[in-house]
Amino acid sequence: MVCSMTGFGRAKETVSGLDITVEIKSVNHRFFEFSSRVPRAYQFLDEKLKTFCGKSIVRGKAEVSVTVADNTQSGTVVEIDRGLADAYMKALGRLAREYRIKNDVKVSSLMSVPGIFKVTQNTADDDTVIAAVLQVAQSALDSFIKMRTAEGERLADDVKKRTDLILEKVAFIEARSPKTVKEYRERIEQKIRELIGDTAVDEQRLITETAVFADKVAVDEETVRLRSHISQLCALLDNGGAVGRKLDFIVQEMNREANTIGSKAQDIEIAHTVVDIKAEIEKIREQIQNIE
Repeated sequence: MVCSMTGFGRAKETVSGLDITVEIKSVNHRFFEFSSRVPRAYQFLDEKLKTFCGKSIVRGKAEVSVTVADNTQSGTVVEIDRGLADAYMKALGRLAREYRIKNDVKVSSLMSVPGIFKVTQNTADDDTVIAAVLQVAQSALDSFIKMRTAEGERLADDVKKRTDLILEKVAFIEARSPKTVKEYRERIEQKIRELIGDTAVDEQRLITETAVFADKVAVDEETVRLRSHISQLCALLDNGGAVGRKLDFIVQEMNREANTIGSKAQDIEIAHTVVDIKAEIEKIREQIQNIE
Protein backbone atom coordinates (compact mmCIF):
# COMPACT_ATOMS: atom_id res chain seq x y z
CA MET A 1 0.00 0.00 0.00
CA VAL A 2 1.26 3.48 -0.83
CA CYS A 3 1.58 6.13 1.88
CA SER A 4 1.04 9.85 1.91
CA MET A 5 3.97 12.03 2.91
CA THR A 6 1.66 14.00 5.19
CA GLY A 7 0.96 12.56 8.61
CA PHE A 8 0.73 13.13 12.35
CA GLY A 9 1.09 10.85 15.36
CA ARG A 10 1.13 11.51 19.09
CA ALA A 11 1.72 9.35 22.16
CA LYS A 12 1.97 10.09 25.87
CA GLU A 13 3.14 7.49 28.39
CA THR A 14 4.91 7.15 31.73
CA VAL A 15 7.97 4.94 31.42
CA SER A 16 10.70 4.37 34.06
CA GLY A 17 9.31 7.20 36.18
CA LEU A 18 9.37 9.64 33.27
CA ASP A 19 6.34 11.40 31.80
CA ILE A 20 7.08 11.36 28.07
CA THR A 21 5.17 12.90 25.17
CA VAL A 22 6.25 12.34 21.57
CA GLU A 23 4.72 13.99 18.50
CA ILE A 24 5.70 13.11 14.93
CA LYS A 25 4.49 15.09 11.93
CA SER A 26 5.59 15.33 8.32
CA VAL A 27 4.91 17.25 5.13
CA ASN A 28 5.93 16.80 1.50
CA HIS A 29 9.60 16.78 0.57
CA ARG A 30 11.64 15.25 -2.24
CA PHE A 31 13.84 13.39 0.22
CA PHE A 32 13.85 12.42 3.91
CA GLU A 33 14.59 15.46 6.04
CA PHE A 34 14.57 15.29 9.84
CA SER A 35 14.43 17.83 12.63
CA SER A 36 13.63 17.51 16.33
CA ARG A 37 12.67 19.58 19.33
CA VAL A 38 13.87 18.00 22.57
CA PRO A 39 14.64 19.41 26.04
CA ARG A 40 18.09 20.97 26.35
CA ALA A 41 19.22 18.28 28.79
CA TYR A 42 18.33 15.54 26.30
CA GLN A 43 19.99 16.73 23.08
CA PHE A 44 21.58 13.29 22.76
CA LEU A 45 18.14 12.02 21.69
CA ASP A 46 18.27 13.83 18.33
CA GLU A 47 20.47 11.34 16.45
CA LYS A 48 18.69 8.36 18.02
CA LEU A 49 15.32 9.68 16.90
CA LYS A 50 16.60 10.44 13.39
CA THR A 51 17.82 6.86 12.97
CA PHE A 52 14.60 5.51 14.48
CA CYS A 53 12.34 7.51 12.14
CA GLY A 54 14.55 6.92 9.11
CA LYS A 55 13.76 3.22 9.23
CA SER A 56 10.08 3.90 8.51
CA ILE A 57 10.05 7.21 6.61
CA VAL A 58 11.60 7.21 3.14
CA ARG A 59 10.43 10.62 1.91
CA GLY A 60 9.03 13.65 3.65
CA LYS A 61 10.07 16.47 5.96
CA ALA A 62 9.61 14.96 9.42
CA GLU A 63 9.65 16.82 12.71
CA VAL A 64 9.68 15.08 16.10
CA SER A 65 8.81 16.90 19.30
CA VAL A 66 9.66 15.34 22.69
CA THR A 67 8.91 16.44 26.24
CA VAL A 68 10.30 14.59 29.26
CA ALA A 69 9.34 15.24 32.88
CA ASP A 70 10.52 13.37 35.99
CA ASN A 71 7.44 12.70 38.10
CA THR A 72 9.28 11.09 41.02
CA GLN A 73 9.87 12.80 44.38
CA SER A 74 13.60 12.58 43.92
CA GLY A 75 13.50 14.46 40.66
CA THR A 76 14.44 17.83 42.20
CA VAL A 77 17.05 18.31 44.94
CA VAL A 78 17.74 21.59 46.77
CA GLU A 79 21.14 21.76 48.50
CA ILE A 80 22.57 24.39 50.86
CA ASP A 81 26.05 25.77 50.36
CA ARG A 82 26.93 25.56 54.06
CA GLY A 83 30.32 27.17 53.67
CA LEU A 84 28.80 30.22 52.01
CA ALA A 85 25.94 30.35 54.53
CA ASP A 86 28.39 30.19 57.49
CA ALA A 87 30.47 32.98 55.99
CA TYR A 88 27.40 35.20 55.58
CA MET A 89 26.17 34.52 59.14
CA LYS A 90 29.59 35.26 60.65
CA ALA A 91 29.88 38.46 58.64
CA LEU A 92 26.42 39.60 59.70
CA GLY A 93 27.16 38.77 63.36
CA ARG A 94 30.39 40.72 63.23
CA LEU A 95 28.56 43.64 61.63
CA ALA A 96 25.94 43.63 64.40
CA ARG A 97 28.58 43.61 67.18
CA GLU A 98 30.78 46.27 65.71
CA TYR A 99 27.95 48.66 65.03
CA ARG A 100 25.90 47.65 68.06
CA ILE A 101 22.78 46.90 66.08
CA LYS A 102 20.26 44.16 66.46
CA ASN A 103 21.09 40.98 64.59
CA ASP A 104 17.64 40.13 63.19
CA VAL A 105 18.66 37.77 60.42
CA LYS A 106 15.94 35.30 59.45
CA VAL A 107 15.94 32.35 57.12
CA SER A 108 13.92 34.36 54.62
CA SER A 109 16.72 36.95 54.61
CA LEU A 110 19.09 34.39 53.15
CA MET A 111 16.76 33.44 50.30
CA SER A 112 17.99 36.40 48.23
CA VAL A 113 21.67 35.61 48.72
CA PRO A 114 23.08 34.28 45.42
CA GLY A 115 24.52 30.80 45.66
CA ILE A 116 23.13 29.85 49.07
CA PHE A 117 20.72 27.34 47.55
CA LYS A 118 21.66 25.04 44.70
CA VAL A 119 18.86 23.32 42.77
CA THR A 120 19.72 20.20 40.84
CA GLN A 121 17.71 17.62 38.90
CA ASN A 122 18.27 13.94 39.51
CA THR A 123 17.62 12.56 36.05
CA ALA A 124 17.73 9.02 34.75
CA ASP A 125 20.86 7.89 32.94
CA ASP A 126 21.07 8.37 29.17
CA ASP A 127 20.40 4.74 28.25
CA THR A 128 17.25 4.65 30.37
CA VAL A 129 15.98 7.88 28.82
CA ILE A 130 16.72 6.67 25.28
CA ALA A 131 14.92 3.37 25.81
CA ALA A 132 11.92 5.07 27.40
CA VAL A 133 11.61 7.77 24.72
CA LEU A 134 11.93 5.30 21.85
CA GLN A 135 9.23 3.14 23.40
CA VAL A 136 6.83 6.09 23.39
CA ALA A 137 8.08 7.16 19.97
CA GLN A 138 7.09 3.75 18.59
CA SER A 139 3.49 4.32 19.70
CA ALA A 140 3.51 7.78 18.08
CA LEU A 141 5.04 6.32 14.93
CA ASP A 142 2.36 3.62 14.71
CA SER A 143 -0.33 6.30 14.81
CA PHE A 144 1.64 8.40 12.33
CA ILE A 145 1.98 5.53 9.84
CA LYS A 146 -1.71 4.64 10.20
CA MET A 147 -2.67 8.16 9.20
CA ARG A 148 -0.21 8.20 6.28
CA THR A 149 -1.50 4.85 5.02
CA ALA A 150 -5.14 5.94 5.17
CA GLU A 151 -4.35 9.12 3.27
CA GLY A 152 -2.27 7.13 0.77
CA GLU A 153 -5.24 4.85 0.05
CA ARG A 154 -7.43 7.86 -0.67
CA LEU A 155 -4.81 9.32 -3.00
CA ALA A 156 -4.38 6.01 -4.85
CA ASP A 157 -8.16 5.63 -5.30
CA ASP A 158 -8.44 9.15 -6.68
CA VAL A 159 -5.54 8.62 -9.11
CA LYS A 160 -7.04 5.35 -10.40
CA LYS A 161 -10.41 7.00 -11.00
CA ARG A 162 -8.68 9.66 -13.06
CA THR A 163 -6.78 7.07 -15.09
CA ASP A 164 -10.13 5.43 -15.90
CA LEU A 165 -11.36 8.77 -17.23
CA ILE A 166 -8.22 9.13 -19.33
CA LEU A 167 -8.63 5.63 -20.78
CA GLU A 168 -12.19 6.47 -21.80
CA LYS A 169 -10.92 9.54 -23.65
CA VAL A 170 -8.07 7.56 -25.23
CA ALA A 171 -10.64 5.07 -26.52
CA PHE A 172 -12.58 7.95 -28.07
CA ILE A 173 -9.44 9.23 -29.82
CA GLU A 174 -8.63 5.76 -31.14
CA ALA A 175 -12.13 5.44 -32.54
CA ARG A 176 -12.26 8.99 -33.90
CA SER A 177 -8.83 9.11 -35.54
CA PRO A 178 -9.60 6.80 -38.53
CA LYS A 179 -12.77 8.79 -39.20
CA THR A 180 -10.76 11.99 -39.56
CA VAL A 181 -8.76 10.38 -42.38
CA LYS A 182 -11.97 9.38 -44.18
CA GLU A 183 -13.42 12.86 -43.69
CA TYR A 184 -10.20 14.39 -44.99
CA ARG A 185 -10.40 12.27 -48.18
CA GLU A 186 -14.00 13.32 -48.68
CA ARG A 187 -13.15 17.00 -48.25
CA ILE A 188 -10.22 16.80 -50.67
CA GLU A 189 -12.29 14.96 -53.24
CA GLN A 190 -15.10 17.49 -52.92
CA LYS A 191 -12.74 20.45 -53.40
CA ILE A 192 -11.16 18.81 -56.43
CA ARG A 193 -14.55 18.19 -58.03
CA GLU A 194 -15.51 21.81 -57.35
CA LEU A 195 -12.40 22.89 -59.24
CA ILE A 196 -12.38 20.47 -62.17
CA GLY A 197 -16.07 19.84 -62.54
CA ASP A 198 -16.95 16.62 -64.35
CA THR A 199 -13.35 15.77 -65.21
CA ALA A 200 -12.25 12.43 -63.81
CA VAL A 201 -10.46 12.68 -60.45
CA ASP A 202 -6.92 11.30 -60.31
CA GLU A 203 -7.67 8.48 -57.90
CA GLN A 204 -4.00 7.63 -57.36
CA ARG A 205 -3.17 11.20 -56.42
CA LEU A 206 -6.11 11.25 -54.03
CA ILE A 207 -4.94 8.03 -52.43
CA THR A 208 -1.42 9.45 -52.05
CA GLU A 209 -2.64 12.68 -50.43
CA THR A 210 -4.88 10.75 -48.09
CA ALA A 211 -2.03 8.42 -47.11
CA VAL A 212 0.25 11.36 -46.35
CA PHE A 213 -2.44 12.92 -44.17
CA ALA A 214 -3.15 9.61 -42.41
CA ASP A 215 0.53 9.18 -41.59
CA LYS A 216 0.76 12.74 -40.32
CA VAL A 217 -2.18 12.45 -37.92
CA ALA A 218 -1.68 8.82 -36.85
CA VAL A 219 -1.59 8.56 -33.06
CA ASP A 220 -1.70 4.78 -32.67
CA GLU A 221 1.80 4.58 -31.21
CA GLU A 222 1.12 7.40 -28.77
CA THR A 223 -2.16 5.93 -27.50
CA VAL A 224 -0.53 2.51 -27.06
CA ARG A 225 2.29 4.05 -25.03
CA LEU A 226 -0.17 6.13 -23.01
CA ARG A 227 -2.13 3.00 -22.15
CA SER A 228 1.13 1.28 -21.17
CA HIS A 229 2.12 4.16 -18.88
CA ILE A 230 -1.27 4.07 -17.19
CA SER A 231 -0.94 0.32 -16.67
CA GLN A 232 2.49 0.82 -15.07
CA LEU A 233 1.18 3.60 -12.86
CA CYS A 234 -1.70 1.48 -11.55
CA ALA A 235 0.62 -1.49 -10.97
CA LEU A 236 2.94 0.67 -8.85
CA LEU A 237 -0.01 1.90 -6.79
CA ASP A 238 -1.14 -1.69 -6.23
CA ASN A 239 2.34 -2.93 -5.29
CA GLY A 240 2.82 -0.09 -2.79
CA GLY A 241 6.00 1.05 -1.10
CA ALA A 242 7.94 4.26 -1.69
CA VAL A 243 6.96 4.72 -5.35
CA GLY A 244 6.45 8.49 -5.46
CA ARG A 245 9.48 9.25 -7.64
CA LYS A 246 8.63 6.51 -10.15
CA LEU A 247 5.06 7.76 -10.33
CA ASP A 248 6.31 11.27 -11.01
CA PHE A 249 8.43 10.03 -13.92
CA ILE A 250 5.55 8.03 -15.43
CA VAL A 251 3.23 11.04 -15.25
CA GLN A 252 5.82 13.09 -17.13
CA GLU A 253 5.81 10.45 -19.87
CA MET A 254 2.00 10.42 -19.94
CA ASN A 255 2.01 14.17 -20.42
CA ARG A 256 4.59 13.83 -23.21
CA GLU A 257 2.37 11.39 -25.12
CA ALA A 258 -0.68 13.62 -24.65
CA ASN A 259 1.25 16.59 -26.02
CA THR A 260 2.30 14.59 -29.06
CA ILE A 261 -1.28 13.52 -29.73
CA GLY A 262 -2.37 17.14 -29.39
CA SER A 263 0.29 18.38 -31.82
CA LYS A 264 -0.83 15.80 -34.42
CA ALA A 265 -4.52 16.45 -34.00
CA GLN A 266 -6.20 17.92 -37.06
CA ASP A 267 -9.65 17.44 -35.59
CA ILE A 268 -11.44 19.73 -33.16
CA GLU A 269 -13.04 16.88 -31.20
CA ILE A 270 -9.70 15.13 -30.69
CA ALA A 271 -8.09 18.45 -29.74
CA HIS A 272 -10.74 19.07 -27.08
CA THR A 273 -10.34 15.51 -25.78
CA VAL A 274 -6.57 15.97 -25.48
CA VAL A 275 -7.18 19.08 -23.37
CA ASP A 276 -9.37 17.00 -21.06
CA ILE A 277 -6.69 14.28 -20.85
CA LYS A 278 -3.99 16.81 -19.97
CA ALA A 279 -6.23 18.30 -17.28
CA GLU A 280 -6.65 14.86 -15.67
CA ILE A 281 -2.90 14.18 -15.93
CA GLU A 282 -2.20 17.47 -14.15
CA LYS A 283 -4.60 16.50 -11.35
CA ILE A 284 -2.83 13.13 -11.06
CA ARG A 285 0.54 14.90 -10.92
CA GLU A 286 -0.70 17.08 -8.05
CA GLN A 287 -1.93 14.05 -6.14
CA ILE A 288 1.25 11.98 -6.47
CA GLN A 289 3.29 14.91 -5.10
CA ASN A 290 1.82 13.77 -1.76
CA ILE A 291 2.78 10.10 -2.20
CA GLU A 292 5.93 8.82 -0.49
